[in-house]
Amino acid sequence: MPAGVLPRPSRTTPSPADGIPRRRTRALALTEARWAGAALALFLLALPLDLTGAPGWTWGPLYALVYAAGGWEPALSGLRELREKVLDVDLLMIVAALGAASIGQVRDGALLIVIFAASGALEALATARTQDAVRGLLDLAPATASRIAADGGEESVATEDLVVGDVIRIRPGERVGADGRVLDGASEVDQATITGEPLPTVKEPGDTVFAGTLNGTGTLRVAVERDASASVIARIVAMTEEASRTKAPTQLFIEKVEQRYSLGMVAATLAVFLVPLLLGGDMTDSLLRAMTFMIVASPCAVVLATMPPLLSAMANAGRHGVLVKSAVVMERLGQADAVALDKTGTLTEGTPRVTRVLPLAGSGLTADALLTLAAAAEHPSEHPLARAVVNAAQEGGLPLLPATGFTSAPGTGVAATVGDHRIAAGSPARLLRDPAAPETAEAAEAAAAVAGLEETGCTAVLVLRDGVPVGVLGITDRIRRDAAATVASLARLTGLSPVLLTGDHPRAAARLAAEAGITDVRAGLLPQDKAAAVREQEQAGRRVLVVGDGVNDAPALAAAHIGIAMGRAGSDLALETADAVIIRDELATVPAVVALSRATRRLVVQNLAIAGLFISVLAVWDLAGHLPLPLGVLGHEGSTVLVGLNGLRLLRASAWRRAAGQGGAGPSGSALPATAID
Repeated sequence: MPAGVLPRPSRTTPSPADGIPRRRTRALALTEARWAGAALALFLLALPLDLTGAPGWTWGPLYALVYAAGGWEPALSGLRELREKVLDVDLLMIVAALGAASIGQVRDGALLIVIFAASGALEALATARTQDAVRGLLDLAPATASRIAADGGEESVATEDLVVGDVIRIRPGERVGADGRVLDGASEVDQATITGEPLPTVKEPGDTVFAGTLNGTGTLRVAVERDASASVIARIVAMTEEASRTKAPTQLFIEKVEQRYSLGMVAATLAVFLVPLLLGGDMTDSLLRAMTFMIVASPCAVVLATMPPLLSAMANAGRHGVLVKSAVVMERLGQADAVALDKTGTLTEGTPRVTRVLPLAGSGLTADALLTLAAAAEHPSEHPLARAVVNAAQEGGLPLLPATGFTSAPGTGVAATVGDHRIAAGSPARLLRDPAAPETAEAAEAAAAVAGLEETGCTAVLVLRDGVPVGVLGITDRIRRDAAATVASLARLTGLSPVLLTGDHPRAAARLAAEAGITDVRAGLLPQDKAAAVREQEQAGRRVLVVGDGVNDAPALAAAHIGIAMGRAGSDLALETADAVIIRDELATVPAVVALSRATRRLVVQNLAIAGLFISVLAVWDLAGHLPLPLGVLGHEGSTVLVGLNGLRLLRASAWRRAAGQGGAGPSGSALPATAID
């Protein structure tokens, strides 16, 4: 390892930085969830009574209540669709459940009702949680702001009442109340919620600030340039809601033939009942034959041909740290043929770390001694760069020396007395132009070191001892160990190299892209720019998979064909907007879950062939001959069990290992070894 390069410390869990107020709709607050819960409870009461041979009057009314509690909503929805001349599977399954009950298969029909009700409740809960997260984003902007009157006095006003031209004061630690331009003052502003930049940005007169971003240690006077409804944070909300509304709801594979199958089954059932009657057949025999046909031709086996593989794949992915929110999402993952990746918190760890320690030749300091002095001066500061310096010293086992006389200047840095010396650490541009730092050989050497670090995309921190430069620290948000392997795997799976979408500076983005193996880099993007880049690819016929973690990624996640959020440091909005969440922040699981989705689709097609064969044979038998009802039920249920068990194969650990092998992850979903990064 080269001199002055810190060893990679053990990974620590990043902490959320977005700070979005959390709103959560309780499951039982939803009507759908309450009815589904009631149906399930009634079914669980009736089932043991039915199975133990209790009198029918004990369990019959309970099953009837199951039908009423869980079936009224899908039945009503199906009837509304029918009024629009659309016959969906929901209504067909309700009819099948009632048909099963009419010929004595009450338990099977009740189970079908419970499954339908639970599915509807989960969908309603997912929708409500997403809306919660979008509404909570608006709470990032403070409710009030300090407006400066013409006479210099201040008044507290609601931020929604601010108009263009108003002047507001932003004190240390406050959130910015409106989009505007700095008139005077200097401070560092954490605007990760908008741009995704990992480090606070220095704001001086003439710079733009955004509503909802967090001010640092300085005081700013800001001229409002946008109304609250037109702020960037408000536009993020609007874009996320619009994208969620306009993204066409994906249908599962079997639902693509839903109308034809439903209409054909209804028509065939009526024909089986009516034709024998017209030919003089017996009413009871015709009804029994028609009900038998409805049972054997009902899509239960077809539904199970689709759902068990998808649900099994979801469960398997969940065990390996990937939360897939629905069966539809599990299917869509395998359809992705283009990938867009966020930078900070996705390809990188999301936490600034000291990666280079460069003492100047004439300082007489070693790398450890330089880091020790810088950490002592930075220790009282809450700035992210200061924390990175202190963490580096602690991880290296260096002592934290006592410091006195601490001072901090926004945009410049800190200073403190350590032992017999005055140590300053901060912005090279500010400290090198300070009159107290004359043009010397040390200053020239420091400037060259700073230029070299910044050329590689690092943030440089200059360290002065008694006003003389003694060294430079390089700080960067380091790439994840599994980033390069993941990028290569996604390129193999989709046939197209991923694109990097980031709000960070072009130089930092280019450095990281080179390490990750990405050639298409789009930097300096605001949230709407990221969403526009995704829509551009979608309009070109691509099905884009977006991976991100922050508020600024939410519009792109919503606009994409499929969105995946990094779970540990992800904002609430990103987690709710995304279709899947990487819980353990193991980036290599992204290609693994894509490969698993493709394997699932192959098994679904296999199951549909099996289910179709059984339905065809039993239906032809019933039409051409006389299929006894018990034998029809046995064949129907047997096919259902067969495809269900076949789908459960995806629960095996070997299924994930095969997918991980195709996707480039290790056997347990962990990242492949990567070369250490300097």
